[in-house]
Amino acid sequence: MSGHSKWANIQHRKGRQDAKRSNLWTKLVREIMVAARNGADPDSNSRLRLALLKARAGNVPKDTIKNAILKGSGQLEGVKFEEARYEGYGVGGAALIIDAATDNRTRTVADVRHILSKNGGNLGAEGSVSFMFKHCGQFLFAPGTATEDDVMTVALDAGADDVIVDDEGGIEVICDPQAFEAVNDAFEKAGMKPEMAEVTMKALNETSLSGEDAERMQRLIDALEDLDDVQQVYTTAVFED
Repeated sequence: MSGHSKWANIQHRKGRQDAKRSNLWTKLVREIMVAARNGADPDSNSRLRLALLKARAGNVPKDTIKNAILKGSGQLEGVKFEEARYEGYGVGGAALIIDAATDNRTRTVADVRHILSKNGGNLGAEGSVSFMFKHCGQFLFAPGTATEDDVMTVALDAGADDVIVDDEGGIEVICDPQAFEAVNDAFEKAGMKPEMAEVTMKALNETSLSGEDAERMQRLIDALEDLDDVQQVYTTAVFED
């Protein structure tokens, strides 16, 4: 972790996400609608269960959630959204995966391509960077908030794959996406609250950026996240202190 603080990067990311609460509901509702295309019953639709978990954590009203499920499953008329994934590169060769939920792929890819080219990046072909990431469940405990033994006992019993302690004392738990709910429930029952808990595309290697390059990359990520169609932006970029 030399050159940058993992936890400073996490706090920075959370702070910027909190500042964008205005469009959070839009993204959460779209995720529910996309997930509900595979069935309106969360008991038999794990992706919908996860989408509902995120929506409740984001304080989306119950009626809004219900309508999103009905629209997504075709029980209520509304705009139909589909998934789209774009891969590319940003500043300093940092890899990017951009997940979208869109009703117009032509518009979305044009918007993504424009933002990338305007901010020193470029759109790549399918598969050009996905090998640099691992699809997994990830839980992060900030330094000093939990002990390695406690986290390991709960996590591994619940089906997690790995528990990693970094140089700063932070603890990272990795699991298969299908095990995310079980591990998350186990932490809740144990009264353990991670700093972050999500199913993500975890960068296998990091691209450290500093100074002007870091600022340019942050502007690029911000511009992508500001698009209504974009649900998530994953990157190998980390910002040095």
